[in-house]
Amino acid sequence: MAKSFYKYVRDAWKNPDQTYVHDLRWHRLQEWRNDSSVTRIERPTRIDRARSLGYRAKQGIVMVRARVRRGGRRKSRYIRGRRTKRMGMHKITTAKSLQMIAEGRAGSKYPNMEVLNSYWVGEDGKHKWYEIILVDPNHPAIKSDSRLNWICDVRGRAERGLTSSGRRSRGLHKRGEGTEKVRPSKGAHRA
Repeated sequence: MAKSFYKYVRDAWKNPDQTYVHDLRWHRLQEWRNDSSVTRIERPTRIDRARSLGYRAKQGIVMVRARVRRGGRRKSRYIRGRRTKRMGMHKITTAKSLQMIAEGRAGSKYPNMEVLNSYWVGEDGKHKWYEIILVDPNHPAIKSDSRLNWICDVRGRAERGLTSSGRRSRGLHKRGEGTEKVRPSKGAHRA
């Protein structure tokens, strides 16, 4: 069976350091570093990933590339008297993933749009870049689209952790055997 164009693109992005994507990304990152932290783009960098997450080349859908910092929440050493265990320096992490932070920033910059989904496109030593698919819920082309008009009734998906990366960080991606959830509700352990 013949492979489609999207399959070739997907295979190249599976190991970006070993394919032609490495050289492309090297040049792109030099330009992206000079852009603002949230930049509107004409078309997706990874067309296969964007389309699998709901992107369509139509009116009412906008692509945005967001840059977020990398690394943990390193804190300076507490100067007053503490034993090392109680200084609160190590293992301080955010509750949100960097991808969720990027989605939130894109949603804040475009308040009339709704975040549909996002995916990784690159990283260097200091930053990570994600491309975010934004949908205008008030656009007639979106309202008349039977596959996308559900988003017209939803507000604040990125802020409430309802995107794919938000659900992953909330522990809702993996299912157990059958229909039983891996992580039950927070009140489930109470008698």
